[in-house]
Amino acid sequence: MSARNSQASKAAARERLRAERERQAKKDKARRQVIVAGGVVAALALAGGIGFAVVKAGEPGVWEKAAKAELIKPKNTEGDKGTTVVIGKPEAKKTLELYEDARCPACASFEQVVGDQIKKDVEAGKFKLRYVGATFIDNAAKGEGSKNALSALGAALNVSPEAFLEYKGALYSTANHPKETDDKFAKDDYLLKVAEQVPALKDNADFKAAVENGTYDRWALEMSKAFSESGVTGTPTLKMDGKKIDTPQTPQAFTEAIDKALAG
Repeated sequence: MSARNSQASKAAARERLRAERERQAKKDKARRQVIVAGGVVAALALAGGIGFAVVKAGEPGVWEKAAKAELIKPKNTEGDKGTTVVIGKPEAKKTLELYEDARCPACASFEQVVGDQIKKDVEAGKFKLRYVGATFIDNAAKGEGSKNALSALGAALNVSPEAFLEYKGALYSTANHPKETDDKFAKDDYLLKVAEQVPALKDNADFKAAVENGTYDRWALEMSKAFSESGVTGTPTLKMDGKKIDTPQTPQAFTEAIDKALAG
């Protein structure tokens, strides 16, 4: 090979190498631009997500809104805020006060043993029943089930006192009552599923709408306040003529305790 051809070959090789380096540099630059642009988009998305989360966190929750909502009192209630719930025949001379929290396991046990007897006595006119609902377990065990179930009970009471008592019994039943730590009652779907077991509530469009729309959420909060102001500190609690009755564990013990209280 001549010196001239050798020099030409070297020059061509150098040109090819330079061109290759330029192409690679352009690719690297384009790649960096894509990475930077992607980082900017990700940062903006993250910032937007954080901003949205901050805004949502600053919004009032369902029950904070309920506290400021219009008070709608269920039918079959008395008092300025509808927190006096008395069920039974007008001629019944005395009233049994019953304090319960929907999530309370002791209340569930009590209702499973004595609930049917209470219904029979109320229907027979032996005494009237005054119900006071509590929601303190929502604070103790965290959740919203006590409040939500109380609101649903308000919807049942709006249908009829009988529907209220049957629905209360269904919620406390062995088949339906969850563990204290399981906040099932916070779910409207579950409350409506239980309501299907009560003839007056099954396929009841008005009841369903009241539960899903939280129509009686504010009422539930007012009822909870009434419990707090009652001086009662635990559930279930029974009183007659202002005197506490030891919680009976059997229908027979309940009847004996009630007869004694009715006798004065």
